Amino acid sequence: MNRRSLSSARRLERGRGPVIVDSVPFQHCLIHSFIENSEFLDGLKDELLALNFHEKSNDLYKFQQSEDLKSRKEPHITALRKVLFEDFRQWLSEVTNVDLETTVDISCAQYNYTDILLCHDDELEGRRFAFILYLVPDWTEADGGTLDLYSTDEKAQPSHIVKSLIPSWNKLVFFEVSPVSFHQVSEVLSEGKCRLSVSGWFHGTSLERPSRPLDLQPVRSPHIPCDHEVLYEWINPVYLSVEYQAQIQEEFEDASEILLKDFLKEEKFKTVAAALKTESVAWELLGPPNRRCYKRAEGDLPEALKSCMELLKSEAFFLLLSNLSGLKLHFLAANNEESDDEEEGSSEVNVRTSEADRNPTTETGSDRVPMCYGELRHWEHGHYTLIHDHDPERQEFALDLMWFCGCEDWDTDYGGFTSYIAKEEDEELLTVYPEDNCLALVYRDKETMRFVKHVNHKSLQRDAGLPNQKGFWDFAFVYYE
Repeated sequence: MNRRSLSSARRLERGRGPVIVDSVPFQHCLIHSFIENSEFLDGLKDELLALNFHEKSNDLYKFQQSEDLKSRKEPHITALRKVLFEDFRQWLSEVTNVDLETTVDISCAQYNYTDILLCHDDELEGRRFAFILYLVPDWTEADGGTLDLYSTDEKAQPSHIVKSLIPSWNKLVFFEVSPVSFHQVSEVLSEGKCRLSVSGWFHGTSLERPSRPLDLQPVRSPHIPCDHEVLYEWINPVYLSVEYQAQIQEEFEDASEILLKDFLKEEKFKTVAAALKTESVAWELLGPPNRRCYKRAEGDLPEALKSCMELLKSEAFFLLLSNLSGLKLHFLAANNEESDDEEEGSSEVNVRTSEADRNPTTETGSDRVPMCYGELRHWEHGHYTLIHDHDPERQEFALDLMWFCGCEDWDTDYGGFTSYIAKEEDEELLTVYPEDNCLALVYRDKETMRFVKHVNHKSLQRDAGLPNQKGFWDFAFVYYE
């Protein structure tokens, strides 16, 4: 954007409403009272609310979106489209000294209670400026739904929210789409108000995008020596039965996923649950917010939690997982000789392949040591993970393990569940919901991605009735053959 034309915080007068321009944290502009005719706005709102809206929900967002407004014939929608993509586009091009194309890119969105659009930068080939016109009732910061603008760090990654723009009737906001234009629509907290807006993009030559920093590959380790007696100390005896393990393995090989209820002995589960509620656990909030937001346990853990982590890393547990899944996670585990040719094209969580495909070193006779990494996570209101292109986890086949605690009365409407989807598709292959003392196992391939859905405001209703607890916890591990 031409800084000589739009300097920081400079005010202009255009019609009834001022134009407020600011470059912090990135170039953006507000125009109050964008449309002078209030009767026109009422008619526009009526036409928009009469459209067909569709639920949009994935890792990044949850809201209702209208059909494309590019070809709608309603008079008020047509008039607005003409104002935006002819008169306003020409004015914007002149004051920014940016050539803008005639492409029309516009739709309408409704955000209701718990709807959200998480941190992102809007960058997509051809997008040059983003705009939002609000048609909301009286709105305050307490209603949520603010347009939050993020600062960026030295790696051009989003850091902190430094400005929140509250929606108001007939306010137009637009900003330059750039490698640092990170923003979000905060969760709508009002149960009785609808955040209605018209939004889209003006297209032109995109700004040059620098390479993004990659996530560090988590540090993996082989199993730690541990006598098999630890299993009898911790694990529900039903899962140590050879016959039941064979039944579980058969089910797992068919579906590539399984949920094992009451996995730990009751007394062990209660001990771990009590330790998690103490203040002696140090939690680190992980980011950046365009990829994740949750807490991970750091430093020294209380003895019960330390012992649980060691259980999941132990040699005995690796062998147990081998017996439950059929995967080669221990040298004593039987080789799976079964051919999987008939399963090509399966719509399960992964397309199972032969042992040689999953582990190319097997055929050559060289040894490959089974490995794992894991963390203890805390999930509460506002936490989530997002899918991103350079996730190092997406490079190989893996067995995911999640064991949950603190999930009493957890409702599926609260979020916090783990969704698995196929690459470049929105349809969910599998959803794992948190449930107390349940062990979830999921075998995924390179084409399968996962995310934890945003934990929303409804979860606070449950937390209000629980002493010393917010949200829930899970032990999350990944195992590699």
